[in-house]
Amino acid sequence: MRLCRAVLPLLAPRLARQLPALARPLVPPAFAAARRSMSAAGSGGGIAVEAARAALRAADAVCFDVDSTVIQEEGIDVLAAHCGAAEEVAALTASAMGGTMLFQDALAARLELIKPSRSSIDDCLEQNPLPLTPGVAELIAKLQARGTAVYLVSGGFRIMIEPVREVLSIPEANVYANTLRFAADGAYVDFDAEEPTSRDGGKPEVVRLLKEQFGYDTVVMVGDGATDMQARPPADAFIGFGGVAVRDAVRDGADWFVLDFDEMIAEVDSA
Repeated sequence: MRLCRAVLPLLAPRLARQLPALARPLVPPAFAAARRSMSAAGSGGGIAVEAARAALRAADAVCFDVDSTVIQEEGIDVLAAHCGAAEEVAALTASAMGGTMLFQDALAARLELIKPSRSSIDDCLEQNPLPLTPGVAELIAKLQARGTAVYLVSGGFRIMIEPVREVLSIPEANVYANTLRFAADGAYVDFDAEEPTSRDGGKPEVVRLLKEQFGYDTVVMVGDGATDMQARPPADAFIGFGGVAVRDAVRDGADWFVLDFDEMIAEVDSA
């Protein structure tokens, strides 16, 4: 069977129609109220807050997880719901993000449940444009304006991250994510296991590669999950993000744990 990688040009007309929706973050009232309540209660903190703040001010590069960090959804869960496998896949996602299951095992199991065709992903993206998390576009724009390289380092799928990358003006070469492979008729075959983000320990591998290739002195990783926290070291600081989902292991182990992007924006402004 002839295999072919997911080709974005086939999706371009539909993806282009999504970009305005992506640029308008959707914040449900209940979510906003919960976030205000958590902030008022003094949530946040971290094990090395001042060092993480200093690292962000000095960063040559900042790597962002995508699901539940840059966007307000877990992309694979949205796809699973679209394909009728929501409950089973959500449980596996929680295990992977909480650190109780190896990421590569959870990824393979979820894809076997969903078996997403290229057309089902196309339809999912058109019907469910993935909303940006409030503040992330401003933060990324400020980092880019001062010359800090911004990367998306995700265990999600390139084909679903592409419209997010476009609206944030992040170069395609600055995306590290998983590639789905399809048959000539568009049926799902498998995923590229050579992508570092397809396995546990892949995110530190990406950060190490970036440091070696570009000579970055200070790299910060930002994300909501246990696989993001694995990136420190070689990342010089890990900022845990709890604005969409608070994961106990991340809250307890992050150098700096934030509930929204406002403090990070203020830190960048102060540099």
